[in-house]
Amino acid sequence: MIEKVNLEKTVEKVSKLFQYTEIGKLNYHILNVVQVENRTLDFHVHEDSDELFYVIEGTFDMELEDGIVSMFQGDMIIIPKGILHRPVCKSLVKCLIINLEGTLNKKNTGKI
Repeated sequence: MIEKVNLEKTVEKVSKLFQYTEIGKLNYHILNVVQVENRTLDFHVHEDSDELFYVIEGTFDMELEDGIVSMFQGDMIIIPKGILHRPVCKSLVKCLIINLEGTLNKKNTGKI
């Protein structure tokens, strides 16, 4: 049976910070929700996958080679494959992240 997903309620069920929780698949893409706080990842590149961030709650900055994009609740950004980037989360932020299966790893998430 096809079921709907409420992003706000689903991310609230994530019990730990930095826990990427798969909520679905779209073709070969994985949809994860995550809660992050006080974390700056190293700059990194995904060579084989674009990456989508949708802010469910909170704010963070996406640092790119050519500047910083401030992200707020309801904002979405797509980082094209091959683009150097890093999320900077100073306070609690809850996001939906979409990318190709196998893209996330310990080097670019710090956790998986």
